[in-house]
Amino acid sequence: MNPLRTKLSRRLRDLSVEERAWPGRDDGFASLVFEGNEFAHFHDWCEIDIRLGKDVIARERLVRQPSRVHPKRAKGSPWYEMTLNTASDIDEAVRLVRLAILGLDSAK
Repeated sequence: MNPLRTKLSRRLRDLSVEERAWPGRDDGFASLVFEGNEFAHFHDWCEIDIRLGKDVIARERLVRQPSRVHPKRAKGSPWYEMTLNTASDIDEAVRLVRLAILGLDSAK
């Protein structure tokens, strides 16, 4: 496992985010669930895909990189994908997860 992913997983647990590995997969794919709602997933050991919503992506001025997992994803998709390359990526992923969780709460 990627040490950055391990650190991120630990920090997400502190936010009450549950990580659910998929049965029969050993490639790092796992769903991320908050209060029973899946809102993100890991594609592998170093990439997270977060459903933020189009408005949040625009407001935060997030720039999408080409996706190897979802190469045909629409520009207006509510999903934002990022790769964990550095320790600062963990902080950014946690910040984005918090925004996604806030979005879940406001949708109730």
